[in-house]
Amino acid sequence: MNLKHLSVLALLAAGVFGGLAGIVMSQDEAKPEEIRQAPKLVDARNFRIGQLIEDLAFTDTEGKTGKLSDYKDKKALVIAVTNSTCPICKKFAPVLNEIVADYAEKDVAFLLLNPMENDSIDDCKDAIKRYGFTARYLSDPKGEIAKALKVNSTGDCFVLDAARTLRYRGAVSDQFGFGYNLDAPRVTYLRDAVDAVLAGEDVFYTATWAPGCLLEFEALEPKGEITWHNRVSRIVQNNCQECHRDGENAPFELMTYADVKANRTMVKRQVENKLMPPWFADAAHGDFINDRSLSDADRKALLSWIDNGCPEGDAKDAPVAKSWTKGWKIGKPDAIVSPAKTFKVPAKGTVKYQYVQVETEFDEDKWLQAMEIRPSEPQVVHHVLIFLKYPRNHPRAKEQPDDNGGLNGYFMGMVPGQGHIVFPEGMGKFLPKGATMVFQIHYTPTGEACEDKPELGMIFCKDRPTHEVTTTGISNVFFNIPAGAENHEVKAIYVVRTKMRLLSLMPHMHLRGKAYKYVAKLPDGEEKVLLDIPHYDFNWQLLYILREPIDLPVGTKIYATGWFDNSDKNPANPDPTTDVRFGEQTWEEMQIGYINWYALED
Repeated sequence: MNLKHLSVLALLAAGVFGGLAGIVMSQDEAKPEEIRQAPKLVDARNFRIGQLIEDLAFTDTEGKTGKLSDYKDKKALVIAVTNSTCPICKKFAPVLNEIVADYAEKDVAFLLLNPMENDSIDDCKDAIKRYGFTARYLSDPKGEIAKALKVNSTGDCFVLDAARTLRYRGAVSDQFGFGYNLDAPRVTYLRDAVDAVLAGEDVFYTATWAPGCLLEFEALEPKGEITWHNRVSRIVQNNCQECHRDGENAPFELMTYADVKANRTMVKRQVENKLMPPWFADAAHGDFINDRSLSDADRKALLSWIDNGCPEGDAKDAPVAKSWTKGWKIGKPDAIVSPAKTFKVPAKGTVKYQYVQVETEFDEDKWLQAMEIRPSEPQVVHHVLIFLKYPRNHPRAKEQPDDNGGLNGYFMGMVPGQGHIVFPEGMGKFLPKGATMVFQIHYTPTGEACEDKPELGMIFCKDRPTHEVTTTGISNVFFNIPAGAENHEVKAIYVVRTKMRLLSLMPHMHLRGKAYKYVAKLPDGEEKVLLDIPHYDFNWQLLYILREPIDLPVGTKIYATGWFDNSDKNPANPDPTTDVRFGEQTWEEMQIGYINWYALED
């Protein structure tokens, strides 16, 4: 056992992979409430480790046939499972290409295996071209090879020695997982396994559960009264297709029966864990008009349909196809503001927040009825925030608070699936003449280099609105989150100085954000929970719009509290050994509770 493995065992004992009790665990034991999941060690006895793998036959994307025994002269054969849509596969694409290149002269062969029933040969060839794959690419739409290997997810990799003995199966590394990305891996499972086989040594970690799009290959026996056409198609249409369609930011489409059936295991995982549709507010506190969560009846019906084999049903029961808006959801904008430059996003790595100032050129003050932010490449955009700077000579310049670490002047934001807002008649947001817009753009590489240019579209109010919507950031920049702290609390407070009508709330933290809560303490001592998010997810910075706005009197104190996990139990944590303070980059932290409101007359 080398020092590297000793250090990783120390992490295991500390809980990175679920604690000592979880060193041998099955996929079924993963906690359903986990938003972030890294690779986990599994019982190798259940996954054919040490067994002879059959001489499986295949056909590659060029139509050439082969068998695993064709590689008997190689010291090792690596089979990596992939597909054309899985976001984790996309992120690992450049990593796999590097591994293939690094072992090109070391007598190691590589095969890429695509077991998706709805990925055509053309889809496979498109993936090869887009991601620059050089390894031989196999299409396995019936899942015959995948079933023999007991594939669980698109993240699985298999290392066979010269005798076709399975020596390792599982994750490439822990660099990417559910809900997180690391700059570099802490554990390189695949490389370590190949190195051990080449050296004639035992593989240290022989089996892991690999995060990826979950798969299953058991024969389906459709049954039950709930079918795709009579029930499930409507659930998917109303709750999924806004994002899961061509040109939007979801990783794969859910537009047809074939789409949903092929991705059924991943759909089940996300719906069962209440991660999709994305909504994180505790239903016990607050009623929100944009609540995305499935009703209990819809969730039960969808999960039952999957468990019953995904029966298609009678096409005469199908809903009318929905006509989705192409382009601007708010309609044709009256004006569009955009950075002059186009941003180049690399295939991999961490991209610092991009900041660019855009001067507006309107010859008068404007009031905005609707706004929408549209990136040109939405899949690489984690979020866009736009802040407003008043010109110094504007009559209302003194009304804008002094900048506090970039926290004030919030104007508009976009996160996946939520990038436009339309104010009701009588409400609008103020845009002063000569204002400067500061675009803050967070890019997350997806495995394929691209260029993006975000735009802000605006529709002006026909008349000056009765109520001006104001955004206030309730923030705390004077905090220190100790290294290793699992549940560190940071409070911020805002005292209401003008009677207000509260419209919506949006908390903002970074990678260590764990939970968030807004509480209003009224002057008479009564406390009211405005929003409670028990499990905060940095990947979904949602705006929570109250169904019935709440009036708050002068003197009300709004407490915005965030909890942070700076321990090694947080897979997304960039460095659990360091204290963390305020900073605008993702590896630093923020604690801001935005609120949207307008003033009321006494």
